[in-house]
Amino acid sequence: MSFFINELMKCTESFDHRKCIGNAMYIPLGENNRLKLFFTTLGYADHYEALSISAIDKNNGVLDRITIKFEDIWGKKQVSNPNFKDGITPYIWKDGNAAEWYVYKPTPRDMELLSEQISDYAELFMEQSMELKESDYPTMSM
Repeated sequence: MSFFINELMKCTESFDHRKCIGNAMYIPLGENNRLKLFFTTLGYADHYEALSISAIDKNNGVLDRITIKFEDIWGKKQVSNPNFKDGITPYIWKDGNAAEWYVYKPTPRDMELLSEQISDYAELFMEQSMELKESDYPTMSM
């Protein structure tokens, strides 16, 4: 499993039936809708500082797309490295075939915050039939 897929798995644990192809992950949101997630650069090669998420309809293509910057969710992080006295904005650095978090490694709480953003976005495109199956509402009997 690639580093990218391993990190995507950490922030999508609450989703069922995840499929990974290359460095992208697909998550079903019902019969027709899917999420597509992958780490993306924002102008610097091999400097992955955001997560790109697309909502896709099997029949009509991309419905919506969003890029979530790690800085927007986690902010600048303080580290013990003296080269980063003012902290560092988290990102994944790829050097050749190796990829890893550069200087700051996200905590489980950081990944939970990212997971919440993904879930909030997914809710916007979840199909009704899937919402009803997962509903916690009690049924009314007459």
